[in-house]
Amino acid sequence: MSGSPSIFAPAGVGAGQIASLGWLLTIIAAAVVVIVGGLLIAALARPRRDRSHEVMRGTEPASATRWIIVGGLVVPACVLVGTFVATVLTGRAVAAPPTPPVATIEVTAHRWWWEIRYRGATADQSVLTANEIHVPVGGAVRIDLASEDVIHSFWVPQLAAKTDLIPGQTNTMWIEARTAGVYRGECAEYCGLQHAQMNFVVVAESPAAFAAWLAHQREPSVAPTDSLALEGRAGFAGHQCAACHAIEGTTSLGRIGPDLTHLASRRMIGAGLLENTPANLERWVVDAPSFKPGVGMPAEPIPLAGRPAVIAYLESLR
Repeated sequence: MSGSPSIFAPAGVGAGQIASLGWLLTIIAAAVVVIVGGLLIAALARPRRDRSHEVMRGTEPASATRWIIVGGLVVPACVLVGTFVATVLTGRAVAAPPTPPVATIEVTAHRWWWEIRYRGATADQSVLTANEIHVPVGGAVRIDLASEDVIHSFWVPQLAAKTDLIPGQTNTMWIEARTAGVYRGECAEYCGLQHAQMNFVVVAESPAAFAAWLAHQREPSVAPTDSLALEGRAGFAGHQCAACHAIEGTTSLGRIGPDLTHLASRRMIGAGLLENTPANLERWVVDAPSFKPGVGMPAEPIPLAGRPAVIAYLESLR
């Protein structure tokens, strides 16, 4: 992945605005700490004099009054007003994309994975995938957020601010990547047992590469020609996998779990839990709960002899 998932390493237009505000607040906070610490040290080092008689007669030095007014009221007020204005301006800047969106994505959160749908002009132009978002560099992408169960929060630190996904409500945000790369996203609102393992990636690529990816994703799965994969397709349909997962172009039409039409083209499985390799895929298919306790995908008792065929079929879904 590109860089680290930090707001101080922005790679998107909105994230750049937030990073600037973050640096401003960090610098101001550091300055306040240094100044207050310096004044405290100076006060401790200053020789003590008995001024109780001045306080009793109400004749404190004018400098003491000025310190209270300037240091205790004026400076804090200026700092608070300044940071408030900067925060409001940043909020306005990231509220809407600077240019019309080039694509619209619907993201639906489930415990604990992400359903990704690219909205097309017609139903057959839509694309359904999971846990991996592709966006073109230099173009704003609108993202409509919804949840199927509890409150989640969609956050890609290097590209945009986090936005909550609330059951029964659709929230909208946007992403515009400035630099090509693969960026980590995560759920930033505690949502249950596997909250920490509810991740995804955003792949920012050239407009041409994005268009090619989107066109490929619209295609149904290609029927395997390899005998082992053909055997695996029959095995997949014969197990309960087909009742939960859909593979376009086949009789598998389940909508409970992620769409698997182009599963092998994704970088990760289990919502960012495991790298998408044949060995990890077999481990996940056979006993997903052992890696992600509480996950809705049950252990699948595929006989040992039949596993290579099923995995070969899933690996053909590119």
